[in-house]
Amino acid sequence: MKRKKKKVNLTHLVFIAPHMIIFIVFIVIPIFFGIYVSFTKWDLIGTPQWVGLDNYKEILFNTKSTFNRQFFDGLKNTVLFVIFNVPLCIVVPLAFALVLHIRPLGSKIYQLVLYLPTLFSITSVGLIWIQLLNRRFGLASVMGAKVQWAITMPYAWIALMIMTVWWTMGSNMVIYQAALGSVPKEEYEAAEMDGAGWFTKLVKITIPSIRFQLLYTLVITIAGSFNVYGQPTIMTRVDLGAGPKINVLVQYIRSIAFGSGQSAAGIASAMAVILGLFITIVSIIQFKMIRSED
Repeated sequence: MKRKKKKVNLTHLVFIAPHMIIFIVFIVIPIFFGIYVSFTKWDLIGTPQWVGLDNYKEILFNTKSTFNRQFFDGLKNTVLFVIFNVPLCIVVPLAFALVLHIRPLGSKIYQLVLYLPTLFSITSVGLIWIQLLNRRFGLASVMGAKVQWAITMPYAWIALMIMTVWWTMGSNMVIYQAALGSVPKEEYEAAEMDGAGWFTKLVKITIPSIRFQLLYTLVITIAGSFNVYGQPTIMTRVDLGAGPKINVLVQYIRSIAFGSGQSAAGIASAMAVILGLFITIVSIIQFKMIRSED
């Protein structure tokens, strides 16, 4: 029996080992190495020099530093993106899921069409929307647009939100549709007998019944929104030589570490660590909300 037990345990380890190796090599080691680098001065070529908390002090408290300005400008734009994007990425997929649930005729086809953009790469999505927003021959020209939306404020924010929702809403919509299918029909019938309207049924039955799915999608959407990079980078580079007008924090981190000038990997790593801590704190709060609901 003991030999059999050992064999079973070893079998489990064999199946788990490849995933654990990938997780350790590509996630755990880079995280700890990035934390170490954040306490050093390093240009990616020489040997990292230990500087302690100097990088964090310069980023957070040295108002005369360019890194301080870049960090807070990137953080401001990232937080704005989260504030604008998260509600849209929850409400819009939920609205489509409700419509497809109420009107099941042809819902599979519509679901496929709405989910399809999620399968595209961010580069493909960005190029599609660049062409649509082109005021010379795109959809914007048909609508009579007189400005280049992708690089003109505040239109750049509107274009960024529309493109992001169009690209990402499919995954949340599928989750909501699956959750709506498990809501007992008897509850709706009882509510109708009591004279409840569609809004009352939505607030009193539908939303409470899928609250765990809503909280789950809220967590992953917020975490993904804080890590935004591809959308503003591609969307705002329409004209040759035109830099992005919406600089998010991850863009600054990349340019500081891997830009055309001398690398400041220590500063970039410190910014990444602060962003990671911020996301972790927000995620912990949200997971506590889920547990308290449970």
